[in-house]
Order: sequence, then structure tokens, then C-alpha cells
Amino acid sequence: MSAPSVLIAGCGDVGGRLATQLLALGWEVHGLRRDISRLPEGVIGVAGDLFNEDCPATWPIGAVDYLVYCAAATDHDEAGYRAAYVQGLQHVLGWLNDYGQVPERLLFVSSSSVYGQQQGEWVDETSPAVAAGYSGRVMLEAEQIALNSGIPASIVRLTGIYGPGREWLLTQVRRGYRVAVDPPLYANRIHADDAAGLMAFLLEAARRGVALEDVYIGVDDAPAALADVVGWLREYLGVTEWADDASVRRTGSKRCSNARAKALGWTPKYPSFREGYAAILEGRC
Repeated sequence: MSAPSVLIAGCGDVGGRLATQLLALGWEVHGLRRDISRLPEGVIGVAGDLFNEDCPATWPIGAVDYLVYCAAATDHDEAGYRAAYVQGLQHVLGWLNDYGQVPERLLFVSSSSVYGQQQGEWVDETSPAVAAGYSGRVMLEAEQIALNSGIPASIVRLTGIYGPGREWLLTQVRRGYRVAVDPPLYANRIHADDAAGLMAFLLEAARRGVALEDVYIGVDDAPAALADVVGWLREYLGVTEWADDASVRRTGSKRCSNARAKALGWTPKYPSFREGYAAILEGRC
């Protein structure tokens, strides 16, 4: 049996981690990004721009068994999100059509920002997705394009991704970051390796013929109040100074469940922020 092929459109940090995991499983991996010199070793580069409707000259001409759309917005406004998630996806789907390629499954990487809950509610894939901001609304629009593409599709709604190079919170804690304790502001996280691992798990399941759901939430086992995360990091880092004022950069508060993914057999390598941040700070990931 020949190796399954996958095209990762938007093969950046998480996409590159996914590529590395799939290569280790024997997959043929094509990675689309502007600078293919930054792709992991072994990935077949597709030099292209998701924001440009012109098909990349190095587009794979053979079968594309699976497609992962894993873009990131470069401009964090509504136009930037629309370019990255709606128009970019439409471009890729058009290029597939131009070459007569029909993948067996599409994974579209979305965000938990599609959920507007703000009172600490538990959220799963059946919860109402009524986005509070433009980012979530654009994501919901892009999700529908994926689901209506004619390709069997699964949406992967990732929560706050952290990992090496994604260390904003660590920087803020070292500066004395202070957040309100009451009411608790719940936050959801997934280590970048686990975000990639969930997608690899879903692709492997699809390859085996497992029936997948339309939507999965990518989150660790333990959504936590931001004050608890900050408190643990302060103790771990030995930070004793506080900032003068409490500061929070966002208002959403919800607890996302990974029960659906775990019922399929997926288990995060870093089940909570404790294991994940310890691995970062100890240089183990």
C-alpha cells in the first residue's frame, strides 16, 4: 500500500509540527507556505501564497489524499481574518478543482472563538456557536465553506495554543502580571504539540476508515482559571513582585471540553498547563 499523501496549506508552527509527526508515521507530506526553506526536513515544499488567487507553480500534480487547512491571519482585523480563512480556503479549493483532485478528507483548523459564552460555562461541540467578535464570525463562515466543499470535512476548533515561541503569558508573569481572582476568568489551552497531535490522530483515524464527526474541540484536559495559572507560574518561576494594577486582555470566560476527541481515543501529551509549561521551562519541547 502506498503512503497516504497530505497537503498542509499554511504549514507554519502547528502545521510544521503536524508534518513532522506524519512523516514519522510514514506519510508523504506537502507543505504550502511562502518561505518553504522553513519547512521541516522531509516535507515537499509548495511555495505559494494563500492570499493570492494564482495557483502555486509547484502545486502537487499527483493525488492529494488529505488536506489540512491550517492558515494564520497576518493582519488581526476583520479583513485580515477574511483573507486568511475565507478567501484562502476558497483559493485552495479552487486549485484542487483545477487539478481534478478530491481529497478523502479535509481538516479545517478553526478556533474556540466561535463560542461567545462568557460566564464560565462548559462548552462542547453541541453548544451554540454564537461568536461575540468578528474573528469568531469569520471562522464560522469559513467552517461552512469547508463543510459545504463537497469534500468530507472535519472542523478542529483549537483553543489557546501555547508552546516554544508562544510565551506571552510567561513574559507577563515575569513582569508581575496580576489578574482578578473573583469572578474567575476561565481559559482554555492546548500545547502546540498536542494541537498537531490531535490532527495527526484524526488523519490516521480517517485513513483507517473511522467515521469522524463534523467538529472537534482541541483542548487539554483541564481548563483553568487564569488566576490559578498565573499563581502556579509565579511560584514555579520564583516571581515575588506584583504589578500595580490587575490587567486582563480579554473578556471571554468558558470551559471547553475535549470529551469527543478523547472518546475517539486521543489523549493529550500535556493534560494541563502544569505539564506543558514545565516542559517549556525545562527545555523538553
